[in-house]
Amino acid sequence: MTEKQEKILQAALELFAQEGFHATSTSKVAKHACVSEGLIFRHFGNKEGLLQAILDEGERRFRVLFADIVMETNPGRVIRKTIEMTSQIDASDYDFWKLQYKLKWELEVSGDEKMEPLKLALSNAFSKLDFESPGLEVALLLLFIDGLGSAVLKGSSIDVNEITQFLLKKYNL
Repeated sequence: MTEKQEKILQAALELFAQEGFHATSTSKVAKHACVSEGLIFRHFGNKEGLLQAILDEGERRFRVLFADIVMETNPGRVIRKTIEMTSQIDASDYDFWKLQYKLKWELEVSGDEKMEPLKLALSNAFSKLDFESPGLEVALLLLFIDGLGSAVLKGSSIDVNEITQFLLKKYNL
């Protein structure tokens, strides 16, 4: 990807996250990226193509984020790594993750399929550790992580490390 394409994607990411996809025009993205609007059309086709490039990057980042967890064989570490996931996201990536949350609502993009490998790894981990209801534990933990991630991205004063330690203790990890 060229430097200009990266600038366009970064500008679109910032504007879509701040103002929403529908409220952001390609001319505004071009101005924010300091490029011509025609360059956006040449590289991405249209605004939807630009969004698709960001969604594709989201898929890649989800795979990277989950890879270490999914490949883990120790069930306790699978759960631990999942709990610690939110606290390990760099603040410089918040706009990217804000957009992922925003898209779930604005465009009704669920992203459930992205979570399947993690759900399976967690379900196996809770089963191996003889939890009474592994499926419910997976649902509870992922809902909690989703809520915690949302709170962090919204700038909540929640202490992520304190919550992480609480969860680790709850699961005897």
